[in-house]
Amino acid sequence: MSDKRVWKRLLGVEQIVIEDWNLENGDDTLVVSVRPSKGACGRCSHCKKRCPYYDQGAGQRRWRGMDLGTMKVFIEARAPRVCCSVHGVVVASVPWARPNSWFTRDFEDQTAWLAVHTSRSAVSELMRVAWRTVTRVVEVVGKEATERVDLLNGLRRIGIDEISYRKGQKYLTVVVDHLSGRLVWMHAGRDSATVGLFFAQLGPERSKALDIVTADGAAWIENAVRDHAPQAVRCLDPFHIVQWATKALDKVRREVWNDLRAAAEPEVAKALKHARWALWKNPEDLTPSQKETLGWIPKLNRSLYRAYLLKEALRGIFQASTVPKALSRLDAWIRWAQRSRLKPFMKLARTLVLYRPRIEATLRTGMNNAIVEARNTQIRLLTRMAHGFRRVEALIGLAMLKLGRLCPPLPGRLQPTTPS
Repeated sequence: MSDKRVWKRLLGVEQIVIEDWNLENGDDTLVVSVRPSKGACGRCSHCKKRCPYYDQGAGQRRWRGMDLGTMKVFIEARAPRVCCSVHGVVVASVPWARPNSWFTRDFEDQTAWLAVHTSRSAVSELMRVAWRTVTRVVEVVGKEATERVDLLNGLRRIGIDEISYRKGQKYLTVVVDHLSGRLVWMHAGRDSATVGLFFAQLGPERSKALDIVTADGAAWIENAVRDHAPQAVRCLDPFHIVQWATKALDKVRREVWNDLRAAAEPEVAKALKHARWALWKNPEDLTPSQKETLGWIPKLNRSLYRAYLLKEALRGIFQASTVPKALSRLDAWIRWAQRSRLKPFMKLARTLVLYRPRIEATLRTGMNNAIVEARNTQIRLLTRMAHGFRRVEALIGLAMLKLGRLCPPLPGRLQPTTPS
């Protein structure tokens, strides 16, 4: 093998001509002077089409490459500009780097891989770059990956939800493919306009191909789905329905607690305050002490105990063995809640009457938002890993690389087969 071939393998770059190399900074930095091969030069950095020469641009440039042992490596080359008929005057493409980058493609791919799999301190230490640099690299690699792979192709069943990523009502809207489990779309915002952006990217034809859409009942999701995919069956997530009942139960508990405090019964009010977890948890998950607490609630306040029974009965609807039995239980539950004289549950009954078609669709299809909630949990973990990110675009890029299964392989490894 020739020396130049060895250099190309060490640098991880093809389509180049090695011109020279030298050591700098006390032999701690290796600078390799190269130029693109004849077939790779004079091309637009965006569309890769061959274009006429424009000028020398900024002259010589350097790109940080993968380290060789303990030495930093830089690739040095001229950066002329070309005139593209589509993109105008741009810096000519180089085979070792992405457009407008100061790093080689291998360097960026490895940095992105490490950002997905390790902590930010480990990435910065291993790659010897600032965390701000990692942020920019993740954005670039993530954006390129989503442009290269059409994750929206072939969607039939999707789940839509939102997740908070920062204090101050900062939310992301996420879309997950139920069939593959992949995160297929993510954008800052939590309103109908944000969901409209997803459907605009999906396009009218592919929107018509959607069969099922699951969500948590939020009006901003319902309205957007109705406008863009009216044929899709809309399912209401059972977890959120039970969560509504749990919130209604807690409102009743607080009302009883306030009444006890007003009646000068502070000891009983204090005991009721600590009974919150016993009321919230599923009976099979109660500790012995919580079971004991739950046992004296019927004696303390029958309205509160009735609210607890309503919550548990609603949860039991989704455990019915057949759909007709579940629907019968749902209708009976609504009648019970309407005459319960508990305002939070009377309000919830009106809500369930409104959403009954969505609940029936959930029961008949067996679809829910569990896979979406699982992805949200993973996004929260990524948010903690990426708490140094200043831009939400970097978090989106990191999530798409990991949960969209778009993470590039480590340099020199084969691209693993991605499940559809």
